[in-house]
Amino acid sequence: QVQLVESGGGLVQPGGSLRLPCAASGRAVSSENVQWYRQAPGKGRELVAVIGHLGTTLYGDSVKGRSTISRDNATNTVHLQINNLKPEATAIYYCNLTLYWGQGNQVTVTS
Repeated sequence: QVQLVESGGGLVQPGGSLRLPCAASGRAVSSENVQWYRQAPGKGRELVAVIGHLGTTLYGDSVKGRSTISRDNATNTVHLQINNLKPEATAIYYCNLTLYWGQGNQVTVTS
């Protein structure tokens, strides 16, 4: 059974940074594409970043230039780093691997 566990969320001031881990079990993160999505209150789910099984990366327009997605094969974890956070980044952040989703992790950007 595949499980994804996100952590690292919470309250952040505008301009701050976050590093969100997604720890996987039951499937190697290096074997599949892994995505980070977010869902803001009252809005649909938005793709934030992707890391492909070959290591290629793709970023959503809202975080391009301020975000890094990376993979640690030794710990089977994918990390999402977002810098210079803006209040509109307030959302629940989800990790996704094929059909599997994490439970979501709340990030609130506020002064």
